[in-house]
Amino acid sequence: MVVPALIERKRDGGALAAGEWRELILAYSRDSVPDYQMSALLMAVLWRGLAPAELNALAEAMLDSGDRLRWDGIDRPLVDKHSTGGVGDKTSLLLAPMLAACGVAVPMMSGRGLGHTGGTLDKLESIPGFRTGLSLRETEAQVRRIGCAMIGQTPEIAPADKRLYALRDVTATVESIPLISASIMSKKLAEGLNGLVLDVKTGSGAFLPGETQALELARTMIGLGEAHGCRTVALLTAMDRPLGRAAGNALEVEESIAGLSGEGPADLMEVTYALGAEMLLTAGLAGDPRDARKQLEQSIASGRAREKFGQLIEAQGGNPAILDDPAVLPQADVIEIFTAPRDGVVTRVEPRRIGRAIIELGGGRQKVDDIVDPAVGFVITARPGDAVRVGEPIASIHARTEDAAARAAAALAQAIEIGDAAAPLPLVSHRVTAGGVERL
Repeated sequence: MVVPALIERKRDGGALAAGEWRELILAYSRDSVPDYQMSALLMAVLWRGLAPAELNALAEAMLDSGDRLRWDGIDRPLVDKHSTGGVGDKTSLLLAPMLAACGVAVPMMSGRGLGHTGGTLDKLESIPGFRTGLSLRETEAQVRRIGCAMIGQTPEIAPADKRLYALRDVTATVESIPLISASIMSKKLAEGLNGLVLDVKTGSGAFLPGETQALELARTMIGLGEAHGCRTVALLTAMDRPLGRAAGNALEVEESIAGLSGEGPADLMEVTYALGAEMLLTAGLAGDPRDARKQLEQSIASGRAREKFGQLIEAQGGNPAILDDPAVLPQADVIEIFTAPRDGVVTRVEPRRIGRAIIELGGGRQKVDDIVDPAVGFVITARPGDAVRVGEPIASIHARTEDAAARAAAALAQAIEIGDAAAPLPLVSHRVTAGGVERL
């Protein structure tokens, strides 16, 4: 294998054979291909894309670079959900226990915050004692015992993807649909799933804001899933404003508990029910969307989903006392109220500004080794379309110092726009399957 020749071929618009991708990824995993050569190839892929056969070969090579979860004899369908990332998006914390309470096995592998978006692992680790670093064998045992686990990518799963992702992050090659798809799906396929539901974000706070790009990403990931025998469905959901009221790790855990207790914000619950219904349908445990939603609502009304979340927390070393006393979660030293600067209608709550402000507060990372403060963030009660009066409280700021709170207030003043009318995106706009696209 002559790596410069492969780079040249891809640079000029050609394709690499499946065997070449496999040999290349294996060699890179063994440090036989240097980062500078792989960086050049990634940039060529960014510009030239991948043919379907190449994409499949790359995903398989990354998948085969590590181990997989094994489910011999399990008597539940295995289904997971993946989000492309957003601000205030805590649906995973609700869906894992809700689906487990409905009879689905959920081996949920999640990530940390990336850029302006929050990460499920960071939210979970705001729960005192919660451990996300389970091994594959620990994960298998826990899912068999209680129906769900929420873990990070272990060194055992797709290690080649982990190395390639770190390289993409520092070479400006993150925003490539084929590379995003291969990265996500190599990890999800390693879970040994029967079905996967994708939450593909659109709008100003999404990594790929446009509808056309979002649909292309959805189709690409669905193609990979279906090619590997995993039924895959995608919903396009809005990220032109934060989802729910809370944005910030411990604050989002508290809001998730409220959701599991039947008191979640309407927008958060609508997206959660939509995704959960698709998971139940994919699992074959519901006859139609109405039946699926009814099962999910009953899991909350009966208390089973909340109880399952407590089991999940306890199984992974966390303190389940947070279910009854949110004060057990990390608390900010300073809480300031933010008020409407004028009369009018909330026209916009810009998620990118909110996400970056949380990072400035210490609730996210500017460098890989930054320590995240789980207590800081915002609770934004005003939604696009709400009429507000000058001086009316519309948000609260959770910070460590008065100075940090003042900077956060300045960021909110830019993020929350008040005018005469609002036109937010629909919460769930499209359903995408292997058979096509349905506008909802």
